[in-house]
Amino acid sequence: MQTYIAGDEPYSDGFWNTRVLGDFSSNPDSGHTLTPSIHHFIYDLYFYIQDPSVSQAVEFDINQFVGGKSYIWGHECRLAGGHEWDTWSNPGQHWVASGIPCNPKNNAWNHLTISVARTSDGHLLFKSITLNGSTANLNRYDSPTPTNWYGVTVNYQIDSNYYKTPYSVYLDKFTFSAQ
Repeated sequence: MQTYIAGDEPYSDGFWNTRVLGDFSSNPDSGHTLTPSIHHFIYDLYFYIQDPSVSQAVEFDINQFVGGKSYIWGHECRLAGGHEWDTWSNPGQHWVASGIPCNPKNNAWNHLTISVARTSDGHLLFKSITLNGSTANLNRYDSPTPTNWYGVTVNYQIDSNYYKTPYSVYLDKFTFSAQ
């Protein structure tokens, strides 16, 4: 898949979302038995970015909506302002700096694997990020927020910078597993 961003609006984004399981998906889980049984997720893909220096950020998210709670494991490779991985704070509704470098290769394929979990006591656990063979253990816990939705989704987003510099990102070999 190719995503391309350009235009007149600074800090705009290109967004992709797919409903893997639950409401409005091709796997509706009508008995609401499968989604509550899933606790561990792995998001794995290759992405090719033409020029990371013109991107504000690239974002990779895993979301689970179960038991009236919204678990959003947002991961952002913040390229402008530090080349650092940020994770999403559900209750705070803001990005949390991790201190972990994010330096995707320019004009090359980058392999990314993200591992997260919903803990037995109902918290989010941001476990690890592996970029191009280098694994960083986050081990950051967060709390869910309320929701009426039900299911599992995955997202991907690219963000433009202030100067609206056009660029492309390609995705390939995307796999998502849940246990």
